[in-house]
Amino acid sequence: MKLYSMIGSGNSYKVRLLLSKLGLPYVHVAMSSRDGSTRTPEFLAINPIGKLPVLELDDGHHLAESNAILLYLAELHHTEPTCYLPRMPYERALVFQWLFFEQYSHEPNVAVRRALLTYPERAARATPERLAQTLAGGNHALGVMEQQLARTPYLVGDCLTVADISLYAYTHDADVGGFDLNGFPAVRRWLDRVAAEPGHVPMMDPRLLEAPEVFMPGRAE
Repeated sequence: MKLYSMIGSGNSYKVRLLLSKLGLPYVHVAMSSRDGSTRTPEFLAINPIGKLPVLELDDGHHLAESNAILLYLAELHHTEPTCYLPRMPYERALVFQWLFFEQYSHEPNVAVRRALLTYPERAARATPERLAQTLAGGNHALGVMEQQLARTPYLVGDCLTVADISLYAYTHDADVGGFDLNGFPAVRRWLDRVAAEPGHVPMMDPRLLEAPEVFMPGRAE
């Protein structure tokens, strides 16, 4: 497989994280949505939306949208005793629920505020009103997670699912966006728990900086 991703992007990171935890080999192609490379005709032929990440499958098909990629990989490589995507309908629906929450309640606040404070080209949009709005929205989203994680070790019960992988990506460095995780102790314990799972890799994995295309071997190799 080949993964087109942006090294500093949480949406790209969540896919790399699951690939690593599953122990799947792939070729990483470093790109950036900030330099125009995702707007070229060549890339738009792969993903007309012009966004990262995109997973190129062994048969040549392409799959975009980070959470869709997580679901595909979890479905394809589900093995006991892992439960990245539960088999029971209700638990599976809970995973979907958290994935929708990530895209509609968490990412638009936690990730957007991080981007506003990090990327110079977005500085003009970092108005006091926008920063206050995303801070409030992000703290509310973190509070929802805190309530659940105070009851269960992971977001959907007792084992790691793609819901945890998805929400970990932009939560683990929420402090970059000005969020104080000291007020969310259950979230902090969950972050440590996810990081302690086998196959964990950091967002800024130094191996990805070696070259534009880097082969990432699976754990078995």
